Amino acid sequence: MQYRKFGRTGLFVSELCLGTMTFGGASGIWGHIGNLQQSEAESLVGRALDAGINFIDTADVYSDGLSETITGQALKNLKVPRENVVVATKVLGETGKSPNSAGASRYHIMDGVKASLKRLQLDHIDLYQIHGFDPVTPIEETVRALDNLVQQGHVRYVGVSNWAAWQIMKALGIAERQGLARFESLQAYYTIAGRDLERELAPMLQSENVGLMVWSPLAGGLLSGKYGRDGEAEKGSRRTTFDFPPVNVERAYDCIDVMRQLAEARKVSVAQIALAWLLHQQVVTSVIVGAKRVEQLDDNIAATAIRLDASELDALDKVSALPSEYPGWMLERQGGARAKRLAESGQRG
Repeated sequence: MQYRKFGRTGLFVSELCLGTMTFGGASGIWGHIGNLQQSEAESLVGRALDAGINFIDTADVYSDGLSETITGQALKNLKVPRENVVVATKVLGETGKSPNSAGASRYHIMDGVKASLKRLQLDHIDLYQIHGFDPVTPIEETVRALDNLVQQGHVRYVGVSNWAAWQIMKALGIAERQGLARFESLQAYYTIAGRDLERELAPMLQSENVGLMVWSPLAGGLLSGKYGRDGEAEKGSRRTTFDFPPVNVERAYDCIDVMRQLAEARKVSVAQIALAWLLHQQVVTSVIVGAKRVEQLDDNIAATAIRLDASELDALDKVSALPSEYPGWMLERQGGARAKRLAESGQRG
């Protein structure tokens, strides 16, 4: 297990992060994703820690807060030293019936952090993330409220999830101008079958030294190797009951065909190849993996040992390349010669 610098901070996190979406189970989508109870969840947390994972991600809306409760109790029951684990959670979604029990307002953030701390049984949260974009609340209000939490010691670092590049840049500009805690990470969807993040978000993250946490790295299980073009899937596969995130299925199957060849040659799983590809991408800080069984988690952990060679990466890149889109094709056309000259000089831009 390798540890990577978290954005521009001095924090190091494991290249894999344990996701807890499968903890708890409840009505609606949570029951389809997973319903691991305390003892089962503790087995996963313990195995992850034993493998060197020091990063755990949850959210206040996962199983209506039960995921946070189980996660906190697991860390307590396993007697995990606080300094040995980086705990991340999120706020935004609806947690009550009041019109103010959702969003990225100061009102909801201040209530949300107290509730999460209580469920997690912690005195601080290492990474507190805004779970999505709130079109109602001014970005400045959100950034200032998060800074207050940092100053009060409730939160160490702040991040964001599922925002557009321009929204993150606006927030970074506000934070820099006013001397406030800035977003140090983005949690976003990114897979070999869904590389849209590379258009705007990836260049922005690298330019501004913001870390990337990848969610759903197997596209909701589609890239696990359980699915084929014939539509058949292993019994109980999540995507058969909860078809998310949206994926260009034909492109995904093209990727799976190539990954399956590489996996068979290396005698590893297709899922390991999909995860290994992500871990080879320079923009990625940590890949969030969730599991229902220890065997699944072990398979994911094994991906960290895979080193894809140049020919394998080239084959995967070709089959998964994004279609050309404006202004990307014009930027490449007009700036290609200058970029080539810089590369030949051995210097960095």
